[in-house]
Amino acid sequence: MRKMLALLSLGLGISLAEFAGFVWAGVPIIPPPALPNNSQPIPLPVPSVPPSSPPLQAIALGTNCTPRKQCLGWDEQIWGESGKRGDREALLAAIDNSLRFLGTDKAIAAYQNYPIPEISLDRVRRSLQRFRQLVISCKSPAQLQAAVRREFIFYKSVGNDGKGTVKFTAYYEPVHPASRVRTSVYKYPIYRLPTDFERWAKPHPKRIDLEGKDGLLGDKSPLHGLELFWLRDRLDAYLIHIQGSAQLQLTDGTRTSVSYAGGTDYPWTSIGKELAKDGKLPLEGLTLPKVIQYFRRHPQELNNYLPRWERFVFFQETHGSSASGSIGVPVTPERSIATDKSIMPPGALAVINAVFPYPVKKGKLAFRRVSRFVLDQDTGSAIKGPGRVDYFMGTGQLAGARAGITGGNGSLYYLLLKE
Repeated sequence: MRKMLALLSLGLGISLAEFAGFVWAGVPIIPPPALPNNSQPIPLPVPSVPPSSPPLQAIALGTNCTPRKQCLGWDEQIWGESGKRGDREALLAAIDNSLRFLGTDKAIAAYQNYPIPEISLDRVRRSLQRFRQLVISCKSPAQLQAAVRREFIFYKSVGNDGKGTVKFTAYYEPVHPASRVRTSVYKYPIYRLPTDFERWAKPHPKRIDLEGKDGLLGDKSPLHGLELFWLRDRLDAYLIHIQGSAQLQLTDGTRTSVSYAGGTDYPWTSIGKELAKDGKLPLEGLTLPKVIQYFRRHPQELNNYLPRWERFVFFQETHGSSASGSIGVPVTPERSIATDKSIMPPGALAVINAVFPYPVKKGKLAFRRVSRFVLDQDTGSAIKGPGRVDYFMGTGQLAGARAGITGGNGSLYYLLLKE
């Protein structure tokens, strides 16, 4: 989904996927565990890295690391754990999606002037091909970890502070009820891209000019006639703008999907942060469920806050297909990330080290620090600089619940075969 946004940032209020399209069900959250001695908590980043600094730096990891489960490249999720099935096939599919992209003219253009000369299209492709072989042949997390650390060079993102601090958020694909026609219940539209959009004068019209303060500008809107689907709740329609795609359960019993087709030229505005600024919610401990709960209890406030994000997003119907990333391939749950594609290598293999919530017993979510092999396949308007990663959680309520409470610091590495 050409990710325009990044989910919740726990330290700064709610950022990209500011809300999720689900009603929070009171899922208890277990606090993150204490980090191992060799991985102390990192404070929130302060200064930005100068533009002239290389975004990635090769580092020497060595082949010996103990305890192995706390070292980079230990990814037990591939094989499964605690009786849960692994996602090896999903990871292989994500690799194949990146390989398909790397064979396109778009990839050739992207790598032609990449700022780090040794990170070339050919090397990225060969690295993925070799990693794919390892995923198939290795029988355990330990085998794969050892092979990767032996055969690959790790290029670490310099992060927000020049020391590798990367802020992680997460996004997901919501599921919303919708109608193809306007009714008394389904009255909030999402729109298709105008055919003359490329010729629109700048500055573009603002959100309030296109849909009105209450989202019901109707036939007075300059977009009248471009309605694609109708939602029964204004917050639902807005959440699709935030996430950039959605699965839609239609009133006739069928299901379809929409994805990002374009957007007006305005920056990201955090509505969660706006609520905190106005004293509606405390900034400390501000989470996605709290923001959603606030608007469920005060729906009239939508008219005051949603127009503050001036950007407006257009969609196209994708007929139930999976959400796609900015490089034009499907994004894979927990195996795709979004980064700033002006500085990060598109389609490349990476490993992330960060804390994420995982389901445990009785519907609870618990935080764990993990290493995960991922593919860089997406981007977003709020994902800027070497210190931001947005992690794709998947589709539906559980993915939304997990994405909604993801936020914190970690590290990001790209993996390239040794020359």
